Amino acid sequence: MMDFNIYLALPILGESVNIDALMDCLRNQEHRNFKVIVCVNQYDSYWDNPDKMHLCVDNQKSIELLSAESEVDIHIIDSSSKGKGWPKKKGGVGWARKTIMDYISEKSNDKDIIISIDADTYYPPDYVRTLFEYFQINSKLMGLSVPYYHSLISDETDRLILRYEIYMRYYLHNLIRINNPYCYTALGSAMAFPVWAYRKAGGLTPVAAGEDFYFLQKLVKIGKLGLWVPTIAYPSPRLSNRVSFGTGPALIKGKSGNWVSYPHYKSEEFDKVEETYKLFGRLFSGDIVTPLDDFLQEQTKSDNIWAPLRNNYKDQANFVKACTNKVDGLRILQYLRKQHENNTFFDEHIISEYMINNYGCEMSLDLLQNIQDLDYDSTSISTINELRDFLFNKEMELRKRRFVNIDY
Repeated sequence: MMDFNIYLALPILGESVNIDALMDCLRNQEHRNFKVIVCVNQYDSYWDNPDKMHLCVDNQKSIELLSAESEVDIHIIDSSSKGKGWPKKKGGVGWARKTIMDYISEKSNDKDIIISIDADTYYPPDYVRTLFEYFQINSKLMGLSVPYYHSLISDETDRLILRYEIYMRYYLHNLIRINNPYCYTALGSAMAFPVWAYRKAGGLTPVAAGEDFYFLQKLVKIGKLGLWVPTIAYPSPRLSNRVSFGTGPALIKGKSGNWVSYPHYKSEEFDKVEETYKLFGRLFSGDIVTPLDDFLQEQTKSDNIWAPLRNNYKDQANFVKACTNKVDGLRILQYLRKQHENNTFFDEHIISEYMINNYGCEMSLDLLQNIQDLDYDSTSISTINELRDFLFNKEMELRKRRFVNIDY
């Protein structure tokens, strides 16, 4: 069995209220041989902005709390104190994660492991140990998308987080169902990867939002990404507008009734993605019609989609890989959004139909009846949570099956 160091990568912005709980999580880890690298960060201009000053003050409190911690090995990167914050064109959680991970990459060995965490997420005592053991066994994997489960807080916010989580789980269910390589859920609070994979991918790209999604996509384009491990991260269901998309912004939009950015896409559209992928091998010999042609032509502003790849890749295996890289996770999402523009079905109809067609014989009679009348705005939170839990349990089965079937 191999041995390596574990680094926990933690960005901090306005998180002082969560520091004590996170430290309790880390002190209670069964595997304690790890180092936490923290980047406490904000734009330097916040110091001169009365509306943002509270974040500066809060970050200084976080630095004090972290500096006083005696049981957990912590290194603080101060990108918060006056004169040390981000410049105008460089900042945000993407830059914070990149700063941390680049620091780890410079200090560590190839086989060391980076576990990406967030301050508002609960990590059970077995979390670090389980991930440590996972990479001991699966040393060739590019990384791991860790299973997650949002905690509830017993108010109407639960309705919002459950709808958002069902959106994410339905999306992943379909990608696993069609055996797509980009079948992962990207959460910065629930991913891990070896340092050699981080280096091979060229590091994390510090986009304004979605840095976790784009980084996992880079890993998939290089190698294999794991989906299942017998532990779970528990992210917070809080409303937040610190990034442009993700859980926090989704809840804010959802609270106002705006779910347009987080719809349930018809399963038939995922089938068209699957059909297109199955045609990549035949496309090596010459152009044939695929279900995504019109979309790809519009996206690329060209009718000549596949010929440039044939010119650059002279054997079929590399050509198919190039097609897979071209029609990547982002392209798939863009395609689904484009097709959804003409959708006339409610989200509730789409998820109900999917559940009945795929799991009708496995659901309880009560759940089966309730989802036929599902209304995210009026159905009881307990029923929506039952649907979430059913999807979660099935997703864990799918993740594990996908893990077993990957050729490592």
